[in-house]
Amino acid sequence: MPVLSTENLKIDYTEDGEGKTVILIHSSVSGNRQWRSLVETLKDRFHVLAINLFGYGETMPWPDDSTQTLSEHAKLVFALCSKMQDSINIVGHSFGGSVALKAASFLGHQVDKLVLLEPNPFYLLKQHNRIDAYQESQELYDHVKKYGAKDDWIRVAEKFVDYFVSDGAWKSMSEKRRQAFVASLPLNFYEWDAVMNEETSINEWKALEAKTLVISALETRRALREIVEIFSAACPHWSFTQVSEGGHMAPLTHPDQINPVIRQFLEAPT
Repeated sequence: MPVLSTENLKIDYTEDGEGKTVILIHSSVSGNRQWRSLVETLKDRFHVLAINLFGYGETMPWPDDSTQTLSEHAKLVFALCSKMQDSINIVGHSFGGSVALKAASFLGHQVDKLVLLEPNPFYLLKQHNRIDAYQESQELYDHVKKYGAKDDWIRVAEKFVDYFVSDGAWKSMSEKRRQAFVASLPLNFYEWDAVMNEETSINEWKALEAKTLVISALETRRALREIVEIFSAACPHWSFTQVSEGGHMAPLTHPDQINPVIRQFLEAPT
């Protein structure tokens, strides 16, 4: 994989295809490997860069003594785009969707299109008095922080997987997949701070210049569903579509539903 090194950053990414650039930003725990199917869908028409965020692949780790922010992750995307003269598109899933929002605000008019797959800026729930939904996310945050601090990652994993995949998903997961998941989960310990402590208002997101599509799943958790509702109410000029299967992890488990929607949106005239 190519590696971009600057004075302060080391970022790895994959690079495929030719055409207009599309930056893919992965969800928590997954890394850019989650985009293999989408890369195959897009690379005949687009120049596709799938970035690894802090701590994933060969990208530099996050310092343990610092509180993570969306801005710091967005700087990785900004650095990757710094020498590009033409406009770009950005696609982000879950935590990557939250990073994509911040990156689009940094890059401004350079971003033509933005695709958000169930973004998770949980702080918006608190800003908009979605108390029950916010409490749902707060409980998961507290669980990750409590047991992650004790290095009890198996206990973190069970609750995390059951929340974002489906009830009982951890028990049905193979031992090999469990081990791989637990190995990547410590990175999520820091990422929660970025989505719980962000302060950007909905009006600032509303003002983004990029043409934006939000893709959500019919069967997803309340907190994620209500985030989409907040965007839908505040940003009627955005496009919204819903898939019937796969839940929050549909981009990984049901790419046949998700990938054609993304491609169609990216190919449409701006």
